[in-house]
Formats: sequence, C-alpha cells, structure tokens
Amino acid sequence: MFKISDLQTFWGDPPVAIHPIVSNFCLPALTCTRVEVLDLDSKNLGACYLTQTRQTTSWPRHVSSGSLNVTFVDLSAADCLAAQFRRRLRAPTGVGNFGMPLRSLSFRSTTASTSASPRSSSLTRAYHRAQSAIANCRRDAAELTEVAQGIAAVLTSLLYFKQKSLIYPSGIPANARTEVPRPSQFGLRDFEELVIPTNDGEKLSAFYIRGPRRGRFANCTVLMFHGNAGNIGHRIPIARMMINSMGCNVFMLEYRGYGLSTGEPDEKGLTLDAQTALDYLRSRAETRSHKLIVYGQSLGGAVSIKLVAKNQQAGDIVGLILENTFISMRALIPSVIPPARYLTMLCHQIWPSESILPTITEVPILFLSGLQDEIVPLYEVTTTPTKIWKTLPGGDHNSSVMEEGYFEAITDFVSNIAGSEKL
Repeated sequence: MFKISDLQTFWGDPPVAIHPIVSNFCLPALTCTRVEVLDLDSKNLGACYLTQTRQTTSWPRHVSSGSLNVTFVDLSAADCLAAQFRRRLRAPTGVGNFGMPLRSLSFRSTTASTSASPRSSSLTRAYHRAQSAIANCRRDAAELTEVAQGIAAVLTSLLYFKQKSLIYPSGIPANARTEVPRPSQFGLRDFEELVIPTNDGEKLSAFYIRGPRRGRFANCTVLMFHGNAGNIGHRIPIARMMINSMGCNVFMLEYRGYGLSTGEPDEKGLTLDAQTALDYLRSRAETRSHKLIVYGQSLGGAVSIKLVAKNQQAGDIVGLILENTFISMRALIPSVIPPARYLTMLCHQIWPSESILPTITEVPILFLSGLQDEIVPLYEVTTTPTKIWKTLPGGDHNSSVMEEGYFEAITDFVSNIAGSEKL
C-alpha cells in the first residue's frame, strides 16, 4: 500500500503549479509523469506533466470542491498510480465548501491514499484497459438508450398520429387517386360508372358491371371490397374472372378517400361506405331482388365482416368470401411493424374482426388463404354452420388471387350455396 500523505497545491493565475511531497514513498524514476484530475463524473478537469527538471501545466481555471480522482502516469513505462483526493478548503465566511470557484481561494493541502502499485506494468495496463472498456460500454449504453428512446418516440407518434396514412395508403401506387382504369379497358362493355352519396356528405365512385343476361347466376351480384391500397380499377381483372366463370354481376365500391371518391378514410367512414353500397343495391330496381355475395380482400374482408354481421337477418346476403383477412388491426401491427408491438393499444383503427365474425351465424363463409401469408386466419372462431377453408399453397398476402384454384374455389362455393336452381 502506497500512501501519499500530502500534496501541496498552489492555486493562482497563471495556472496551478503542483509539487508532490511524498512520505514513505517515492515515485519511480519517471521520464515524464502525467497527473490527471477528474471530477466525480469522470470528466477531465486538467492535466499536469511532471519531469525531474520541470513541470508543464494545463489546468482548468476553476474547479468545484469535492472528491477528485487523480492519476499519476509514467508515459515512458506505462506505469500508473491512481489515487482519490479529498480536498480541504478554507472557504471565506458565508461561503460553503461546495460550489465556490477555487481560483480565488487559498488552496493549500490535500490528503489521499491508494492501493494501486507501479510494481507491475502489465497489470497496470490491463487495469486501465478494463477501466476504459467499462467507460466506453457505459457511454455506448447511454447512446443506445437515447437512440432507443428516440425510435420509440417516433414510432409512438407515427402509430398514433399517422396511423390512418399507414393503414389506408390510398395514394399507392402513384396516381391511384386520379387514374382509375375502366372496365372497357379489360374488354367489359356492359357497365355503369356511378357516384353514390353517403349520409355524411361524401360522394363514392363505383362500377356496376353486368354479366350475361341469361347466365346461371344472372340474378346474383357480388359486392366487392378491395384491400388497403390502390383503387377499384386495379381489381377489374378479378371482377372479369368472376363474370366469365360464373356469369354473375359485380358491384365495385370505392372507399372514401380512395380513387375518385371524396373524403378521408377511417374505420367509421369505411363502415358507412359499405352500408351505403348495400343500401344502394337493395334500392336499385335492377338489383333489389338479387341474391348478394359479399367479397373482401384483406382490409376489404374486415369491411365485409362488419357489413354482413349487421345485415345477415335480411336474407338477401347468401354468402361471404374472405381472402387473407386479419384478426384485428391491433393484432396485425406486430406482423407489419415489429418494433411497434408494444404500442398496439395506441391503435384507434381497430377493425375487430375476431370478435365480430362469431356473430355471423346465418351466412356461409369461404376462406381463401395463402399458406405463405403471415396474417393469422379467422376460420377457427367462425360459428356459422357452413364454412369452407381453401388453401393456396404458393400464395402470400397479396398474390393469392393469382394461385391456381382460386376462382374454381369461388365458383364451387357459389354453386353449393345456390343449389342447382338459378339464383
């Protein structure tokens, strides 16, 4: 144990001169000694270089009172001797021992003890490397904590204030709000372009596409609700396949805030839009006697579930087709935004399909699901007597419609619920 019994310090302006007076211990014959002074937060307050013949100093102009960590370092042999000093001050009357700059005080003596030994240079170097590594780890941890806090703040803001634009990206792909393909571009000639008003003042665009007038399912209309991006024009190829395979009619509604429809999309608004479409078909002379099959993809499936649950008792909805529909928006978030998994309660666009679907007990349901789809299906919670599960082995969330057997499954489902007679 080496004891530094006294360290005479003279504080003034110009900066400090330090003269070590050592009892029972002599510093080794050092070519150059660096004396570092750090405060309690390990911030370097200054350094003094001691040689056998001269001293060079680089000290701060004032230091607050308290404990200091002082290190003597032999720059030539890499030996060091660490000590902690407790300064004793004679403060002017009325001034406490803490918080007073020392540059104007008569700073005379300190005492300290140390357990470090300059005996082993390798041990000393290892010790200081470890201390440096610990300090770096603490600094890195603090920086990582700040980064994590920043990411959490950004995610929280995005999830709460920007979730509508995340859930309803109506501008994707580019020009989706202004350029809507028409049925005639896909060889469908018998159709109407419609604008349907809602009870809250929005105007919804829609296509009513007729199938063959004498087809088997001429008195059947499929009410289509698309996913959360694009517009109804992008789904016309699906409508064409349904018309060609079944000979039915197809009504395609555009949500508010999508395509050429007015307004901004949200859960309440889309729910009202779906009811508006159903009420229109029920009131239109040509379709009021039709049997209706509601078809929804992804977000459109959530819209369809709400609509059918509310209107199943009327008897005109004879089937529900769901493709890759999620349990709820809150359950979907961890799949699409993993870092936000702990912020799901901030989601106010809920779409609780898992709790609504069991209330559908009167309408047969066909589930179309790609095996590569990461979204959990709803089949197990369904209570309706007739439910069919169709897997599409190569399909993911967006490409299931292109899989072999997709439209065959729809045709078989409609044929089974229709029977052998024309609907």
